[in-house]
Amino acid sequence: MTGKARSLGRFGVPGRDFVREQMRRGRVLAVLAGAVAVWGAAAPAAACAAAGGSVPAVSGAAPAAGSWGRAIEVPGLGALNKGGQAQVNSVSCASAGNCAAGGHYADRHGNGQGFVASELHGRWGTAIEVPGLGALNVGGGADVVSVSCGSAGNCAAGGFYSWDSAAYFRVAPFVAAERGGRWGKAVALPGDGEVYSISCASAGNCLAGGQAAPDQDYYDVGDAFVVQERAGRWGSVRFVPGMGALEQGGDPEIAGSWISSVACPSAGNCAAGGGYRDKNGNPHGFVAVERNGVWGKAIEVPGLAALNKVGGDTQVWSVSCGSAGNCAAGGYYIDGDGHYQGFVAVERHGAWGKAIEVPGLGALNKGERAAVNSVSCGSAGNCLAGGAYAGGFVPPRRSGRLHGFVAVERNGVWGTAIEVPGLAALSKGGDAFVTSVSCASAGNCAAGGYYTDRSHHRQGFVAVERDGRWGTAIEVPGLGALNAGGSAEVGSLSCPSPGSCAAGGYYIDRSGHTQGFVVTHAR
Repeated sequence: MTGKARSLGRFGVPGRDFVREQMRRGRVLAVLAGAVAVWGAAAPAAACAAAGGSVPAVSGAAPAAGSWGRAIEVPGLGALNKGGQAQVNSVSCASAGNCAAGGHYADRHGNGQGFVASELHGRWGTAIEVPGLGALNVGGGADVVSVSCGSAGNCAAGGFYSWDSAAYFRVAPFVAAERGGRWGKAVALPGDGEVYSISCASAGNCLAGGQAAPDQDYYDVGDAFVVQERAGRWGSVRFVPGMGALEQGGDPEIAGSWISSVACPSAGNCAAGGGYRDKNGNPHGFVAVERNGVWGKAIEVPGLAALNKVGGDTQVWSVSCGSAGNCAAGGYYIDGDGHYQGFVAVERHGAWGKAIEVPGLGALNKGERAAVNSVSCGSAGNCLAGGAYAGGFVPPRRSGRLHGFVAVERNGVWGTAIEVPGLAALSKGGDAFVTSVSCASAGNCAAGGYYTDRSHHRQGFVAVERDGRWGTAIEVPGLGALNAGGSAEVGSLSCPSPGSCAAGGYYIDRSGHTQGFVVTHAR
């Protein structure tokens, strides 16, 4: 990586509640709810997430290959979760039956702690506090935001911990690595901020990205940073090249940047996406690419400024790569009428094409609120995007209910967005949302999220695409029985091979406590 690492300083955001503000999905929901300025200058700091033309939408529904098992509480997590606030934020699988999950729980003192759990050979082990994280977390607010596995038993985790117990919830980033099935101690990264995303290309070769503020300036927005693990050794924290130019040298209390998502298809070849604010405080979406171990300069997503006509809120939520130099990015922007729309952009052979509105999404988005929350690429030119849009206006609501959608790119051409088959039939009582998508190969993907049933309870769903045809969305088997408190969702999905997936999220038990769950799909 080029450039010299700078010293990082303290960063904090007043009023952050790590329990209520963990997931990137929550940030998108804030956008879709019309809360334009909810994230303020710090944007995603509360994490505690093309080619034109079109092809016909995939129609019909096919039965999913294999079947979903029953959702289970993460083994051992209930014993840790004395304070009744636990959740799986992220899952990642290196191969079928070999996965990792990470998130948070509240201890008996009500302090937030970060946990990891590993699945080996199809069996989930006991959740543990990230080794060493408790000693760092003197302020009582820690979370594992992202996990990624390079091979079975060799994974990495990243997130944040609270370094003091002052009135302002001030946090610092950390990473941790699993080697041969054993988790090592959390490594504190310098300064204040958070790791939002982590990706491992192979065992011991990972990338973490997030946001941190320099120079011990409490009110600074912060800057996008990356930290690389090579051959099992974490390097220095470095700011993404070119961000200063994009930010136009603005006041650091106004201008700044953050990484929402990273993806590494091979060691030393990665992509990162997120957002930045220029000197006038206007938000933009960016992408940056590492090739053969060297980071190029960050660029505004080509064509996104033209879509974002009113100069309103916009950013990249998610990136994924089918191979080195062949990636996709997705997020949202505000069109000329002030409506939120979802976009995708594609990198082909190392060059980013122009961002486009997801084909067909504007027609679905009668309620004027849409966003791409997650993208995943099974191979170069074969990707999937998922998120939500608002239906037509339903008095007395300002806008219609949210609906979950998917859009498929095949052979470099994006098809028309469709509502997830069967999701409308499930979601009789309110909103539905695709929080996560994952593709094992072209045409073999999965999507998950939540819907609202006729009793107005939130439930978790999954849907599987097999050989290019989507099966019907179903409630996660067994999750309804766990979800006696009436609020559950799938927050993360990972599919290492066709027909083999793992998912995780949360539910509320009969005692009103939030618990974390995992579930697997096998052939």
